[in-house]
Amino acid sequence: MSGWQQEALQLHECGWSIRRVAANVRKAESEVREIVGGGALITGNRRAPLRERKMDLYETTPVATQALLRHEHIPDYIWECCCGPGAIVGVLRQCGRTVVATDLVDYGCSDSEHGIDFLMERSAPPLTQAIVTNPPFRLAGEFVEHALSLAPKVIMLCRLAFLESEKRSSILDGGILARVHIFKNRLPMMHRHGWEGAKTGSAMAFAWFVWSRDHRGPATINRISWVPEQRLRKIPEAAE
Repeated sequence: MSGWQQEALQLHECGWSIRRVAANVRKAESEVREIVGGGALITGNRRAPLRERKMDLYETTPVATQALLRHEHIPDYIWECCCGPGAIVGVLRQCGRTVVATDLVDYGCSDSEHGIDFLMERSAPPLTQAIVTNPPFRLAGEFVEHALSLAPKVIMLCRLAFLESEKRSSILDGGILARVHIFKNRLPMMHRHGWEGAKTGSAMAFAWFVWSRDHRGPATINRISWVPEQRLRKIPEAAE
């Protein structure tokens, strides 16, 4: 790490620690506000009500992140703000990225911080070059909008139907949505955390959405595929 990077890390260390303490207080408040009705997410052939979804954790299959690396340049310093058990974190770290992993709830992700309410954060961790995550389904728009205020590059795995909403026009039509990597073969099922029922195939279309502060103009649409892990010896990564 160079001298300026070390200095930046030291300057932010104090403020970042204070935010963690405050986040623990916010976590306790959030746990009181459990949503117990209304709304549902269709996953495969089963409809999951909000009272079952709770924190909306649907663990990202590793092949989705591996496909992202093949088609999108991922910088060195990443913030995974909804790390869950570490599905995205693990793939990125294996490929040499430095990843700050945080979440509101402790799901057991290695080298992570829990009690961090992303929507309440006012600055990114030191050296963050991009935020990469699979956001909570019901808060995806809010997560994207807030992430864009914190990092120069934002990459989120969302349903393809994310493109349809008029209320998300500011983040979809503002000229900084650079690329949408659409999976032409449906991703393996992303079951919610703790699901012990039958494993089914996915009925949803997903895409990686990429926003960049340096981009101006319409987004590029790319059709991509995921490859079964047993076929991968080494992930060929996209150039910058």
